[in-house]
Amino acid sequence: MRGISYFYVENQPGEGPGLHWHPYPETWVVLEGTARITVGDETIVASAGDTATGPAFVAHCFTNVGEATLRIIGIHASATIIQTFLSDD
Repeated sequence: MRGISYFYVENQPGEGPGLHWHPYPETWVVLEGTARITVGDETIVASAGDTATGPAFVAHCFTNVGEATLRIIGIHASATIIQTFLSDD
């Protein structure tokens, strides 16, 4: 069994991690708020109850585009979180 790990994140409007990738898929579950999720060349706007998944080795990021706190969980298909940022942002 490969295991899983996760991030629970609270971001204020305009906040979010910079562009990065993982050597395994990641799934996001929006608990509260509104997120713009970019995976490769695709971007979606997700709200509470929405999910999205990005494949391994594909650059992605998310940003709180709402007016309230974004609460989101990033589920990683790995027992250990491995994350490579593409910039210093």
